[in-house]
Amino acid sequence: MKLFSCLMALLLFLQAVPGLSLPRDTSRCLEYHGYCFHLKSCPEPFAAFGTCYRRRRTCCVDTTSNFHICQDEGGHCVPPEIRCLQEQEGLCPRRGWKCCTEV
Repeated sequence: MKLFSCLMALLLFLQAVPGLSLPRDTSRCLEYHGYCFHLKSCPEPFAAFGTCYRRRRTCCVDTTSNFHICQDEGGHCVPPEIRCLQEQEGLCPRRGWKCCTEV
């Protein structure tokens, strides 16, 4: 929740400074507590809610409120070829990537 508060503060700051604002579709996604994924379809338990970053990513909104984003849980998303010393539960924005606490 702390991360979300920081993101919203950054969003408000960027909107106040001319020329530094986020793309309109990205702002809309964040306003609805969405996450921008590199995937064309959203992983479970998310539902697609438009696009982000000028239509290059999919805005995914949680449908159950009991998901965990990797970075929110203190992890790091890494590609599948990297071995984790300790893997943890958490969603990563790229398909096939995994959430690690230690690499």
